[in-house]
Amino acid sequence: MATALTSVREIEREVATLRIAPGSDVPYLRTSVMTHTAWVPPEWVEAAEDVLTGLAERHPSRTIVLVPEPEQEDGLEAQVDVSVFPTGEGRQIWAETIRIHLKGRRASAPASVVQPLFLPDLPVFLRWRGVPSFGSDEFESLVDVVDRLIVDSTEWADLPGSYARLAEVFDRVAVSDIAWARTSRWRKELASLWPGIANVERIKVKGTAAQAQLLAGWLRSRLGRDVALEHEPADRLEGVEIDGEPAPFPPGDPPLPSDLLSEELDRFERDRIYEEAVRSAAR
Repeated sequence: MATALTSVREIEREVATLRIAPGSDVPYLRTSVMTHTAWVPPEWVEAAEDVLTGLAERHPSRTIVLVPEPEQEDGLEAQVDVSVFPTGEGRQIWAETIRIHLKGRRASAPASVVQPLFLPDLPVFLRWRGVPSFGSDEFESLVDVVDRLIVDSTEWADLPGSYARLAEVFDRVAVSDIAWARTSRWRKELASLWPGIANVERIKVKGTAAQAQLLAGWLRSRLGRDVALEHEPADRLEGVEIDGEPAPFPPGDPPLPSDLLSEELDRFERDRIYEEAVRSAAR
């Protein structure tokens, strides 16, 4: 088992060492297109690893997985892995994954650990698992050093309350929400009902709380007025009714979690329609 690294300098040295292929003294040509940082509390580690497995080939990156353990004695422990993916014609993609356990007070100052590890001149994405600790030292420090924050409000229990806190960071960092991406097929289907949908008074959503709140917020923001929401809980978005009438079921299958995250990693600009839907959901 590899020895745990206990400082940023040791991590940097290990990355440099692993960049040299066996039998060669020349570092591999880095193919990363971004730095992908993930804040992953211990209860989310297994789910996060499953998603990351499906991403490396599509988005070669330096991935930094931060696991906060504030109850532990101060310090950090890290491991570095380099994966190689053949792409044909003798070409290869190299992906670096750095897993860092932030212990004790280290968990409240993650930016000081990750900033030296960011790849220069490339965008930095932050995937936050679970409800962001809005206002905390760890959240504030990371938001200030990344280009995009990616959340999944399906993972949040306090809805729509948490949307108000999320809206407060829209002017500081571009935000993506995987829960919003899961509603895309339904939003297209509902938009196709225009102008018949112009006078809708009530929407019923069978799905997660996030999907229900975001679809209702989207309608309110597009129509410029209130639309009542009725929510029937389900693990996935199974149906929508407009004033008691079922909306047509959109074609296609729901995307996989890794596909959803992959799509968000292709986005660089703010999504103003999403921001308006969040603000409308939070009212």
